Amino acid sequence: MENNQTLIAQCEAKAKQWLSPAFDEETRKVVQAMIDKEDKNDLIESFYKDLEFGTGGLRGIMGAGSNRMNVYTVGMATQGFANYLKINFKDKEQISVVVCHDCRNNSRLYAETVANIFSANGIRVYLFEDMRPTPECSFAIRHLKAQAGVNITASHNPREYNGYKAYWEDGAQVLSPHDTGIIGEVNKVKVEDVKFDGNKELIQIIGEEIDKIYLEQIKTICIDPEVIKRQHDLKIVYTPLHGTGMMMIPQSLKFWGFDNVNCVKEQMVRDGNFSTVDRPNPEIAEALTLGLRDAKALDADILMASDPDADRVGMACKDDKGEWVLINGNQTCLLFLWYIITNRQAVGKMQPTDFIVKTIVTTEVIAKIAAKQHIEMRDCYTGFKWIAREIAVSEGEKQYIGGGEESYGFLAEDFVRDKDAVSACSLLAEICAYAKDHGKTLYDILMDIYLEYGYSNEFTINVERPGKSGAEEIQNMMRNFRENPPLELGGSKVCIWKDYKTLEVRKADGSIEKLDMPATSNVLQWFCDDDTKVSVRPSGTEPKIKFYLEVKDIMKEANDYKICEERARKKIAAIKKSLNVD
Repeated sequence: MENNQTLIAQCEAKAKQWLSPAFDEETRKVVQAMIDKEDKNDLIESFYKDLEFGTGGLRGIMGAGSNRMNVYTVGMATQGFANYLKINFKDKEQISVVVCHDCRNNSRLYAETVANIFSANGIRVYLFEDMRPTPECSFAIRHLKAQAGVNITASHNPREYNGYKAYWEDGAQVLSPHDTGIIGEVNKVKVEDVKFDGNKELIQIIGEEIDKIYLEQIKTICIDPEVIKRQHDLKIVYTPLHGTGMMMIPQSLKFWGFDNVNCVKEQMVRDGNFSTVDRPNPEIAEALTLGLRDAKALDADILMASDPDADRVGMACKDDKGEWVLINGNQTCLLFLWYIITNRQAVGKMQPTDFIVKTIVTTEVIAKIAAKQHIEMRDCYTGFKWIAREIAVSEGEKQYIGGGEESYGFLAEDFVRDKDAVSACSLLAEICAYAKDHGKTLYDILMDIYLEYGYSNEFTINVERPGKSGAEEIQNMMRNFRENPPLELGGSKVCIWKDYKTLEVRKADGSIEKLDMPATSNVLQWFCDDDTKVSVRPSGTEPKIKFYLEVKDIMKEANDYKICEERARKKIAAIKKSLNVD
């Protein structure tokens, strides 16, 4: 109780700072109401900490308070970012940044706030005229040779969220030391220090001219144009889930040569409330309800969906019985990389310097494909900034040809340095055209991969623990797993323990090796003697701890898939019991 009273007192003291004339009248009223309210939960949640950079920059619920997304937290972050840019590029005559935003409520307001603050600090701003996909922001930074960028988006989070992604001059999200450098500067900023009054002469509106070049570049990753010509009437259903994908993805598909693209009418409407879905997340079956309705009515070949900022792609296709099934994130990444490797080899485009990348929590079947096909594969941390880093460290020496992660993100090109649903949807349509050209479906291709490389089933458990108490609970869970690592998982003996915080690998024989990674990360991994893999990490952008389960089996024929699925379900249930999580 005493600790709680101390916390309330700290939050009240912080909240009272938001009653100063530096804040607008509406904000002051909301904050005063929180202070006056008998129930202090809103006050605590809004002020117990400051929003801080995670794997995706700032992200939080919109509202008044230091732990909320609003023009002041956005403003202080931008002022700190501007200060950091001026220190880092002090010899540059004119620093420039790109500012982009998605479809969410307040996104345009926050983007214009960001543009005004940068320009007030003497920094040139290239501000998109309207919402655009996240990958186009990355592309524009590189194309315009800007020093940084900001994208206002909360990706696939629920409607009450918004976010702030900070990018560096390579078009990738900010990595160390710049992430900690920026937050160091942000922490010095008081709201009174923020230069909110923009310099219009330094703000340049951009739009269609960048779109054109971006789409032209994306078309260059097409591997087999001839198969598209033969299957140009492939029946595609697409939904942007009310988001930025509507600006570019139908255009890109048409530009690649697909002329039977059917968009879900109700979801081709910009809507920050995402009124036709509970959550605008293409990973969730419910979000594809309207898309599946249209796909069934048209007897489509493929259903594809992008999230609100169009960096992730979800999909569904018909199985061997003609029933529509969702393709999960691991399967998505697997299909993309299998196709890129297989068809680059088939058309003679594969080079000895080509390499692919996956994240450490993504399916190990990809590693099997790479090994068998003698293609270099790299593992990196979760988050596309780490895939971008792999592209950067080999630039000019080796060629990146594709990379992805289990959370429905894929990047098929190197001229963008973040996951890209625009290029992914275009390439996905090409893969479907290739399958149809061979008398197959996307599902058949997936079965072919499992038959050759082994069946794999991946399952992610998200344990949500919101607020201050939740953050502490997540820390305790990670501490307990480190102090008491599992010896078995679902009846399988653990033989390798990896800790990316200490960068150590411990094996069953007692030997210890060092992990070769560019930084430490709060991730644990356990590998079993039957190739079961379990990874656990706290989310960098949401109040949750994530468990990634992967179990293996052998398929002798395509009909074995359902049997393997059933065995996998039982195995996953046993692993969950071992971990004591649901």
